[in-house]
Amino acid sequence: MTVTRKKGTPVETKRPGLLQRWERLYHRSSIQMILSLSFTAVAVIGMLFLGIALLLRFSSSANTMAADNTKRILSQVNFNLDRYLHNMMQVSDTVYYRVVKNADLEQQEKKEELQNALELLYAKDRDVLVSLAIFDRDGNLIAATPLADLKNSVMPSREEWFTTAMERIENMHFSTPHVQNLFVDPDIRYHWVVSLSRQVELTRGGRTQSGVLLVDMNFSRIEQICKDISLANGQGYLYLIDSEGEIIYHPRQQLIYAGLQEENNIVAADYSDGTHTETFLSQRRQVTIKTVGYTGWKLVGVVPAETLRDNYSQLLWFALFMVFFSIFLLVFVNLRLSEWITAPMKKLDHAVRELEKGKETVNFDVNGPYEIAHLSRSIQSMVSTMRHLMDDILLQEEEKRRSELNVLQSQINPHFLYNTLDSVVWMTENGRTQEAVIMLTALARFFRISLSRGSNIITLADELEHAKHYLTIQKMRYKNKFTADIMVEPGIEDLYTIKLIIQPILENAIYHGMEYADGDGQINVHAFRSQDNVIIEVSDNGPGMSEETVERLLRPDWSAATAGSKGSGIGFRNVHQRLQLYFGSDYGLTIISEPDNGTVVRICIPALDSDAAQKYRKEGDL
Repeated sequence: MTVTRKKGTPVETKRPGLLQRWERLYHRSSIQMILSLSFTAVAVIGMLFLGIALLLRFSSSANTMAADNTKRILSQVNFNLDRYLHNMMQVSDTVYYRVVKNADLEQQEKKEELQNALELLYAKDRDVLVSLAIFDRDGNLIAATPLADLKNSVMPSREEWFTTAMERIENMHFSTPHVQNLFVDPDIRYHWVVSLSRQVELTRGGRTQSGVLLVDMNFSRIEQICKDISLANGQGYLYLIDSEGEIIYHPRQQLIYAGLQEENNIVAADYSDGTHTETFLSQRRQVTIKTVGYTGWKLVGVVPAETLRDNYSQLLWFALFMVFFSIFLLVFVNLRLSEWITAPMKKLDHAVRELEKGKETVNFDVNGPYEIAHLSRSIQSMVSTMRHLMDDILLQEEEKRRSELNVLQSQINPHFLYNTLDSVVWMTENGRTQEAVIMLTALARFFRISLSRGSNIITLADELEHAKHYLTIQKMRYKNKFTADIMVEPGIEDLYTIKLIIQPILENAIYHGMEYADGDGQINVHAFRSQDNVIIEVSDNGPGMSEETVERLLRPDWSAATAGSKGSGIGFRNVHQRLQLYFGSDYGLTIISEPDNGTVVRICIPALDSDAAQKYRKEGDL
């Protein structure tokens, strides 16, 4: 049913906020879903928090472990180097204190003993030694092994190892790796060596003078000690520098000397022992420093940060796997747990829904926790009580409905009958017998259809015929003050409706429309089908009504205060209430009217065929 609404300012509606949307979703969700989502959310948040905390803890531990592992490796390398260099220092001490100190270079015999002693020491450590040599303060060769002929182009006094030893007395000095080029080698061999040089005291004729002892160590031995070291599963590397940052050993030493690769060795020389983080050539890396005893050399272990990140990624994937596996396990447990908790509630809800659908026999015997079982018994008792009460109410309402229908139908104005009979008497007395016969015939047919053998459901053709006879009587009473026209869409005459729904509308149109109409009045009745409904429009060209009058005409609370007064609209309300009692709130009257523009009353009823009408006939004709 459509009703004319009062015009007004449209109310602005605001879009619901996030909180309102969550509340709406909460109210639409089941208990199982709420429990599952709540448990899952708590579990997921907890596992994510735990996973992140463990990941951060493990990553920090991994960094520390990587640094500690590098330190242990460097300590082992340092130990090996220290032992090797210590052996070379022992050789140097043996040559100096046991041979050089006891030899007088003026005596040929002592000189030969010096030479023989050097050869014996060399033979003992020839796998790590390249040469042993003694020079006086001017750079002249005194003794040497295994080669004893200096190259003509060589001036030992100008070599770095010589000058350093002469300048720094009481110290042993280690050079950076270089090619040994002092002696004439018939095999033309070139040896990479690290030179140990020290200032010594030479005796010549009872007088002492300064000299230099040179021990050339095979660099391959040092290279071998450092070369076999692997850092970070081969991803890192180790190199050796002196106190000035000069490279002694590097796995890519030749590339560095060729300028094809760079190393941060100068900066590393200023690092203290320990672990440092640096960025070199746009690469972030972890650098560990270990000083080689008294030499001043530094072992440098380099591990790229990306290697650590690889370890992190493996750890991250493992952590993610454990977190997601835990989440999956918790979600599964939560679903099973929530299902177990809510199963009795679902069963109880299903029983209530079956009850809502009108099922007579519903089982409320629900096993579960004490509260659910108690609730099911309470609902069972309540349903039993409600059914008894509903049966009583239905009987009372049925009686009330029957009485209301009868009262509403009987509320046709009895003055119509009296006035019509008075008109017939007046016509007869004045010799207008033919008109009196027509009016009596119309009145008889009018009441025959009104009675309709006690049935409230009649065809639309009978209802329109009833309206036609009523208009015939009224036109004669009002001396043809108005004209009437009834138009019916073909094919709808055989549809059914409740009786006496058009006549009250026509009565209002005549009494309140034609009575005050200027000129010739016109009443039109138009019946047509609109989808599954039948529309009957009754229009007149009377004075019309205001919007306020139209709005209150169908209000049930207005009729009581104004009933019996002229223009109370009781006929409208009677028809409207009867239609809604039979067919529901979607049907009834719609009034469209404006002052000085007439009135249109639209009756909306369902399109009932004979089978559908049978249902209403059984319900209404009690």
